[in-house]
Amino acid sequence: MRNRRFLLAGLLVALLVAGVGSYYASSHPDGLEYVAGKTGFIDSQDEPVDTGSPFADYSTKGVDDERLSGGLAGVAGVLLTLVIGGGLFWVLRRRDGSAGDVAPAEPPVPADAD
Repeated sequence: MRNRRFLLAGLLVALLVAGVGSYYASSHPDGLEYVAGKTGFIDSQDEPVDTGSPFADYSTKGVDDERLSGGLAGVAGVLLTLVIGGGLFWVLRRRDGSAGDVAPAEPPVPADAD
């Protein structure tokens, strides 16, 4: 039961940081893009792959409030990471069920044990 409380507390902290703390983060979250704009070679970049994503540019598409938009994107990122990571853990843990059935190997017997 203690592990479950610890994991729930960690999830709550992660959601709070992603949802609330994201508003107070840097206004230039992508350092490379910021430097490219400052040095003048941003026009030579390719179109980002995530342009059609509902969470592109650290915001939520369709939400006009900047604070809420960033918070929702952060919370969605935490939840997606939890689902994908937890799913992979569950699949890999269940995949090889026979590993726990193998008896441990006998320890080597020293040569002078006669």
